[in-house]
Amino acid sequence: MSTEVLKEQEVMDVETSAAVPPKKKKYRSQKGAEITSLVFSYIVLSILAIVWIIPILWIVLTAFRGGLDNGHGIVSSDYFPSSFGIDAFKELFTGSWLGVDFYFLRWFANTLVIAVIDCVVSTLLVLSVAYCMSKLRFKMRKAFMNITMILGLFPGFMSMIAIYYLLKSFGLTGNTGDNAWINLVGLVLAYSAGAGLGFQVAKGFFDVIPTSLVESAKLDGCTNSKIFWKIILPLSKPIIIYTALMSFTGPWMDFIFAKVIIGGGNPGWWTVSVGLYSMMYGNQYDASMFTIFAAGCVVVGIPIVGLFMALQKYYVEGVTAGAVKG
Repeated sequence: MSTEVLKEQEVMDVETSAAVPPKKKKYRSQKGAEITSLVFSYIVLSILAIVWIIPILWIVLTAFRGGLDNGHGIVSSDYFPSSFGIDAFKELFTGSWLGVDFYFLRWFANTLVIAVIDCVVSTLLVLSVAYCMSKLRFKMRKAFMNITMILGLFPGFMSMIAIYYLLKSFGLTGNTGDNAWINLVGLVLAYSAGAGLGFQVAKGFFDVIPTSLVESAKLDGCTNSKIFWKIILPLSKPIIIYTALMSFTGPWMDFIFAKVIIGGGNPGWWTVSVGLYSMMYGNQYDASMFTIFAAGCVVVGIPIVGLFMALQKYYVEGVTAGAVKG
């Protein structure tokens, strides 16, 4: 092809490109859509945050309301109290209720003991089952996983009546007087006995740990018990903390099982949830006790908030790592 023909072709290409205007890039419109979506998301999240914060703030403000009897009980036209004080907290920690001195401290101690015992037992059960389902191969393994997945779709309180009569047959519920502490043993069993079925998140975390470590340890003569305690657990700090937090918060905040198993019994052996409920809706109902009730709610929330703030890093790591498909 000659040089003249090439020049003519270049001229035609230039004219063609000049005739067809270049398409405008949509960077500006895309950026505007992203900003609009982001602003809308923040607005929705802000509204939801306000909806969640208003009742919590109301409880906190009521707890620090000056005077024990504000004359309104639960219903009050003043969101912000006219005066502040710590009278409710003083009465909460030093007063008596239903003939029990230092009632809240006893309820708090009972709940703490139950939560700590359940935390230890449930964490061991969950991690043990998760290790078996993740690193061991045996018959009915997949069937067992499918069954636990189906059972997990049903709320735990559906088994409440069956658990109550099972514990009653062993004399672990319905006890009164000096033997009321036995009800707490039944409550611990109710919380921790079926904890192993909630192994899915921990199993997802253990699936990330290379199986070659387990195989090499078996070649060196290690048993499954030694592998679990000496190799798997030292590498599983995030999921241990996550499991322990979940095991602790369950009994700490539960009311349904505690109310059914403990029942009336001796008020000195109640948990915090049962005791605070009795202030507002028990046989000794007194609307003026709502300020003390609010103070108790604030005190109960402090340990949970403190634990989550202190262990938030490990909690998030455990959740995200455990979300891996097993």
